[in-house]
Amino acid sequence: MNKIKKQILNYTLDELKTELENLGEKKFRADQIFVWLHKKNAQSFDEMSNLSKVLREKLAEEFDISLLKVKTVAKSETDIANKYLFELQDGQFLESVYMQEEERVTLCVSTMVGCPIGCPYCATGLMGFKRNLTTAEIVNQLTYINAQEEKPITNIVYMGMGEPFLNYDNVIKSAQLFNHPSGAEISARKITISTCGIVPGINKMAKEGHKFKLAVSLNGTTDEQRTIMIPINVKFSTKMLMQSLQKYTEYTGQRVTFEYILVKDFNDRNEDAQRLKTMLSTFPCKLNVIPYNENTHCAFKAPDEKGLNKFIKKLYKAPFTVTVRRSKGQDIAAACGQLYADTKK
Repeated sequence: MNKIKKQILNYTLDELKTELENLGEKKFRADQIFVWLHKKNAQSFDEMSNLSKVLREKLAEEFDISLLKVKTVAKSETDIANKYLFELQDGQFLESVYMQEEERVTLCVSTMVGCPIGCPYCATGLMGFKRNLTTAEIVNQLTYINAQEEKPITNIVYMGMGEPFLNYDNVIKSAQLFNHPSGAEISARKITISTCGIVPGINKMAKEGHKFKLAVSLNGTTDEQRTIMIPINVKFSTKMLMQSLQKYTEYTGQRVTFEYILVKDFNDRNEDAQRLKTMLSTFPCKLNVIPYNENTHCAFKAPDEKGLNKFIKKLYKAPFTVTVRRSKGQDIAAACGQLYADTKK
């Protein structure tokens, strides 16, 4: 019977020092290993050339580094965007997206296999929920892809498969590892955690004082709209969400980024724009309007340019920043709402 190994990317530096002590090794070895894992993106212990062969063999007996097996890499012909389809050790699948725009290189990471929210505009929700990812499986998305790509990742967005705040502890721990000065050293302001509106997660993140950026999928200006787009709105209503975000901005001093997926003939009317201006005018925030990305799994329609421009004009002179964010990788189903980990094709 094969020994079940520990996932070494699960550990903070202090936790790794404890693990090394338990193996009878000096604490400073943990510092060396941590750098290999998180800064040099090592995918095997054999790469750790400043460790003895005996120690590398001992580590290989106890721990797994690489938890992801790449199945396909789809490369966009319209953007610098690559979508990785990974197989996990238990046979489950996930997708991650690497996107480049000049010096900014963003990795869209997944936090779950599938998603339990079931948003009808999102292909991931149609997969159903399989399980949460471990801290190591989230971190390994960055370390693996950084080891493959020429330009290192500078920004992280937790906007892949899954609802991050329903896997809160692993998400926050992975973000802290991405931010660590001995690791990838990605600034907290360049790490964005997105939620569909899980109020307890928002409250917890504020109370714990994390400096990571918060993004919220709004996608509607009434409870009726949001419940259609985001079914968990039944539990965490629009009013509850906005009250929570008001307190978040007061407590942290940070502004919230709202994501508003614009769907043709659904949430793109004049009254929607007016309600948006009213809703978002009470605390510091910015609004990203995202034209819906059509996919083969969902029935919603994307707005045309005329409809998009008309909606944006209605937001003119709003007391918050408004941008149109066009998703990269639509031609490889790597854009917002398109991740599905479809292994049948």
